[in-house]
Amino acid sequence: MRIPKLLVALAALAALAGCGTSEADSAGEGGGQVTVRIPDPGNAGVLALGKKDGSLAAALAKADAKVEWTGSAGPFAPAAQAMNADQLDIATGSITSGITSLAQTPGFKFFTATAPDPVGEGILAKKGSGIDGVEDLVGKKVAVNQGGTGEYLLLKALAEHDIPASEVERVYLRPDQTAAVFNTGKVDAWAVWAAYAVSELGTGKAEFIVDGKEIGSDNYSLTAVRTAFAEQHPKVVKALYDYLHENSAREKKDPARYLNVTTDAGPQALNGEAERIQTDFTARGGTVEPITSADIKRFEAVARFYAEQKVTKKPVDIASHVLDVERL
Repeated sequence: MRIPKLLVALAALAALAGCGTSEADSAGEGGGQVTVRIPDPGNAGVLALGKKDGSLAAALAKADAKVEWTGSAGPFAPAAQAMNADQLDIATGSITSGITSLAQTPGFKFFTATAPDPVGEGILAKKGSGIDGVEDLVGKKVAVNQGGTGEYLLLKALAEHDIPASEVERVYLRPDQTAAVFNTGKVDAWAVWAAYAVSELGTGKAEFIVDGKEIGSDNYSLTAVRTAFAEQHPKVVKALYDYLHENSAREKKDPARYLNVTTDAGPQALNGEAERIQTDFTARGGTVEPITSADIKRFEAVARFYAEQKVTKKPVDIASHVLDVERL
């Protein structure tokens, strides 16, 4: 499952740095238990439940490792910077945000892939706004996260409808700050994914005018590992993959169990219609899998599309930044 990003990178990086440990401290005295640093998963998902019930700790212990929850899950771009700076070992993001991070100087590799969300990502508009299809976006303002899922979804939708990107104004915003802008009408639509879309859909006041499946999205969700960590601790990476793979399948079969893991109240919780929508999205989504050669071809196509759309200066090399987790 994507994330501006660049405007908040330094702040997020500072927060991660305050909680992190150095490479020298990643194992106990005498080369004992390895510490793997992962962003806190919050209130939902496989890692959230694994943190609460102790199953993740048990799985990692078999590889002589333990987890340190560092900072909080969020945009991939600052997480990528944190991995580059040896302040984080694992992060999750979309292939789209991954491509823009790879265009920098990456110190990470991808080792899992989850198929694009067919119904949980798309372009939101207010009901009754007169924006009922992609063609209605011409001349309008659409909020997107720069270089990530939002910008990809918008550009992909416009390309699919032969609409020049210049005919729609992209408004670059952090996803966690976009809801207020969207709800006050300062933007006309919002290209977004489930983590932020569900709350809006749950109000009954907004709807997708087009979703990921209709767009033809190849916006895979990927898990990245710091390159040096993977080289030094391949068994830990494999243990983490096995845990994510097995439990993502369980989550797909029983989505409700993975929602409101630590609290069913407050801004982190989903209730009512929003909870029903998220449960449906998860049941129809993908599971964590190894990255195949066919996946890499899809990623390369996205990289070419980003270059064509001038999001990146040139196609980004993907294959050299993929780890074959099944060979670890």
